[in-house]
Amino acid sequence: MIFLKLLKESFLFAFEALRQNKLRTILSLLGITIGIMTIVGVFSAVDTLRNNIQSSVEKLGSNTIYIQKWPWVGGPDFPWWKYISRPQPSLRDYNKLAERLQSAEGISFEVGIGNRTIKFRNNSVEGVEIKAASHDYYKVWKFDFQGGRYFTESESKSGRPIAIIGFSIADGLFPNEDPIGKVITVLGRKTTIVGVFTEEGEDMLGVSADKTVLIPLNFAKGVIKVEDERYGPQITIKGRENISVDELESELKGTMRSIHRLGPQDDDDFSLNKTTVLTAQLDQLFGIIDFAGAFIGGFSILVGGFGIANIMFVSVKERTNIIGIQKSLGAKNYFIMLQFLIESVLLCLMGGFIGLLIVFGLAFISKTFFDLTIIVDMSKVVLTIVLSTAIGLISGFIPAFNASRLDPVEAIRSK
Repeated sequence: MIFLKLLKESFLFAFEALRQNKLRTILSLLGITIGIMTIVGVFSAVDTLRNNIQSSVEKLGSNTIYIQKWPWVGGPDFPWWKYISRPQPSLRDYNKLAERLQSAEGISFEVGIGNRTIKFRNNSVEGVEIKAASHDYYKVWKFDFQGGRYFTESESKSGRPIAIIGFSIADGLFPNEDPIGKVITVLGRKTTIVGVFTEEGEDMLGVSADKTVLIPLNFAKGVIKVEDERYGPQITIKGRENISVDELESELKGTMRSIHRLGPQDDDDFSLNKTTVLTAQLDQLFGIIDFAGAFIGGFSILVGGFGIANIMFVSVKERTNIIGIQKSLGAKNYFIMLQFLIESVLLCLMGGFIGLLIVFGLAFISKTFFDLTIIVDMSKVVLTIVLSTAIGLISGFIPAFNASRLDPVEAIRSK
């Protein structure tokens, strides 16, 4: 009880000292506020970016592998000459894989035919991506329908002139009517719309079906050469639920090497790309950004800590005679020390809370006016409180210790 009473009195002394020196208190808070705001702000921005990109990557499928000519790696030392002579994934590869693979849930051959302008009467939509895919496309990609349906197997095999369009295309071409059953021109052919994808919105990787027209692969084969490199042919394989991506990759590698008749000493002439390659690179990038943010924020906090230590030395100097009176009346050294430590910790906590309020305020503004959700991790908030308390204790320890060691007679005589 005595300790709690002393703690309360020390808190009141510290609060009163801060209240009586408002300008000095505000100036002391700036360094800590900026430091905390920088650390939490950078961490929140990185967490938000990581979450958005991770959501985009998840669309690609955690148990999905893409057979392509080029690997998902880059950089200044990228050995492009090793890959430029590789063949593109072919329909023969696709058909052989469909026959041999045991661990695949679905196998799809896909091409992107570039951006076009789609028109219907007086309406038009620019920048439309036309995709062609084999029937198993619905097994390897996740999507929902706002209206209509997917291709039937007979429609895919026969190459019927039909299409599924994205939400933005439907909204732009048919603002006041049902697009199902309407006829548009795709690749110079009259094509009937049988389905409309649900609105997805643009993500960080640009993966969205909102401005996509999907047509059967066999329909596209009658118009273009689907194995041409300019269309970026790829084979997408999704593994069964009980099959890990490593098992799927192992089977794929062996099967593809067999299809291409590669010898034991021959290098692969294909790339097996998966999302773990992207996430590993992103984790490395975000680690660098986290470190940079922590370094900048830590430097700001260090400067703020020196500022608070300096202010505390001034505070001790101003209240030397009061300290002498308190000690002459029986105040213990730890009571004097506690006063100044609490004052220092209060300053840092106030700076930390102001920094947090600024971050939460910016997050609210971004959500309200820009429809951008900023993630503020509560573990970072707890870290902020702990960090502010630690800085307060470190910054205030030497001034508080010096105050507690003052001689009461000499302190009373000081002006």
